[in-house]
Amino acid sequence: MEKNMNQEQREKIERCKQYADRKIWVTFRKEGIHKYPAAASDPALATGDEYDVSFLGVPHRHIFHFRVWIDVFHNDRDIEFIQFKRWLEKLYAGGTLELNFKSCEMISDDLYLQIAQRYPDRAVWIEVAEDGENGALIKYEISRPSLSIVN
Repeated sequence: MEKNMNQEQREKIERCKQYADRKIWVTFRKEGIHKYPAAASDPALATGDEYDVSFLGVPHRHIFHFRVWIDVFHNDRDIEFIQFKRWLEKLYAGGTLELNFKSCEMISDDLYLQIAQRYPDRAVWIEVAEDGENGALIKYEISRPSLSIVN
């Protein structure tokens, strides 16, 4: 540390390091087909003008891009991120999770359930994007005890 720092400054820095919010993140991609059935008939979506998205009402392909952050409690590979990524990818390859006709938010909720069961009491952030272009970020925080899934 800097020689010209006083003891109070050094202690503050050490406290910040000790109580830092630590997360790792991984990315992966998965091809999927989905649709938004309401888009075909909802007048707010099937507008007939430049804002018309009625085409979303039929099955269409995307490459879903995932970025998943998860709490870790120390700096020395609390969760090894290559193993974490491989486990997440296997959830889709092995049929545990399906993309089906879900929105990015629904896909995120399904994935979170699997992560929370394997890694309880950790905050998890999940970003799911269609073709890396448009998507959703959901932050599953556990900072309030009432949200803990473990008794």
